[in-house]
Amino acid sequence: MPPKKRTRNPFRGVMDMMSEMNRISDTMANLETGNATQRGFSDAWSPTTDIFARGNNLVIRSELPGASLENVEVTFSHGYLTIAGERNKDDEGVIYYAEERFRGAFRREITLPEGIEDTDIEAKFDDGLLEITVKNGADAEGPAQINVQSKKRRA
Repeated sequence: MPPKKRTRNPFRGVMDMMSEMNRISDTMANLETGNATQRGFSDAWSPTTDIFARGNNLVIRSELPGASLENVEVTFSHGYLTIAGERNKDDEGVIYYAEERFRGAFRREITLPEGIEDTDIEAKFDDGLLEITVKNGADAEGPAQINVQSKKRRA
């Protein structure tokens, strides 16, 4: 049987500094744990999320590209809204030259205002965007402004 031909990465050296630092960090973490592929909830990635008011409603949008509805779970318990799930590779046979998107388990916990019930929460998932609406969850006055002070004097 002839030796397996190695595929050359045409993007080697082109990736930005942050990608290289992330790769090194992941490699070091894998050396410490001895586990290169599985993530637990303690080290799961957290999806990018926007939280804003639309009228009296609180809206939470999380970007979950590549995740399927079957692998997304939204729960509410003791005032905490939890978005959890998993994004897996579904492209068997593909050779990656650069891979920066997180795969595996994800988890995001958001504290909701007091008095919210599970019946006040509605969730929709379309095209990789999870939108959760919390009825009457927004503060009509908005967030309180906190005065920030410094010990240093200005010149």
